[in-house]
Amino acid sequence: MRKIARTGIALSLVIGFSLSAGGAAQAERERDRRAQGGTKEDGITAGVSRVRITGGSSKGGGNTVQLTPANPGWKAPACWYEPKTSPKELKEKIESAKPKKWKPAKKTGTIFDDLNETHNNLADGLSKQVVRLYEDYYQTDKYKNYNMAKQGKGMFWEGVKNPRRKDDPEADKCSRHAYWVDEGDPAPKNVPLAVSPKVLAEYAYEELPIPRTEISLNPEGKQTVNLDTWVWADKGKFKPVSVTASLDNPAMSATTTAKPVSLTLEPGTDEARTFPASGKCKLGEPYSAGRKDETPPCGVRYLRATSGNGAYPLKATLTWEISWTSTDGPGGELPAGSFSTTHDVTVREIQSVVRD
Repeated sequence: MRKIARTGIALSLVIGFSLSAGGAAQAERERDRRAQGGTKEDGITAGVSRVRITGGSSKGGGNTVQLTPANPGWKAPACWYEPKTSPKELKEKIESAKPKKWKPAKKTGTIFDDLNETHNNLADGLSKQVVRLYEDYYQTDKYKNYNMAKQGKGMFWEGVKNPRRKDDPEADKCSRHAYWVDEGDPAPKNVPLAVSPKVLAEYAYEELPIPRTEISLNPEGKQTVNLDTWVWADKGKFKPVSVTASLDNPAMSATTTAKPVSLTLEPGTDEARTFPASGKCKLGEPYSAGRKDETPPCGVRYLRATSGNGAYPLKATLTWEISWTSTDGPGGELPAGSFSTTHDVTVREIQSVVRD
């Protein structure tokens, strides 16, 4: 049985939109609102960004993680509009989306031959309608001949998706038609989510090369009831890291920096004390000989031994402050972020014999 060809035909327009032909009713809806731009219901989705991420390195090598923002309601933008397509590129790509002449395969004598031919004829007809609507919009309805007279004097701005949030429904918000902006002019104020240094900084937040939280303990291995355990993070590994998000035209960039500021300990049992009492300390200090009588600046004291093969889940959370600077001003602060790891700690109790 021959598979029906071109099921769910889709036109890819390099203006950054992907148009799915779902039926004649959809073409009618597109015709009615062609001057207002696309919507999620039209099947229009944002394209690929030209924003570049550069710089940034981590002592953790490839073992990097993403921070959890301290503000649970905050997220980097799922999409935005940016300058992407010239008049010439737009024209070429819309015209290249026109369906090619379909040639039916050799008949095999099955009912699927007729169904296949009918389907493809309808799909080609619908595809032509959709492309024609876009041609009309950029040739006569909104612009004149794709703004070819302004070639080199500006760009069409298009919706693009944050690659980390491309499946998020929020990414469908940037689905209006590409719109023209003259070179040197800002994006229209009535267009939300136009790219800006702050948008770039927020996008860079998710690209920071944060090393996985790791801690050192002294004593190492099994701990002892009522004996202080020193805890610290390696200051040579946990240093400020930065990345820069940038566009070439118009020239725009933002550098986002993360700085480790505190280590928070949760012993995993109420039968323990932390140092300091809040459990929140700086990155801690490595234990060294001669400090056994000192209270650890960052640590824990277990008051009860673990039983059998059990262990206490010692949770260590490293918090990072996030800030940004840009080519367009001083920048500002973004929500702090954190990453946690858990270490299984076994605690023993040393028995002593008292003789009369």
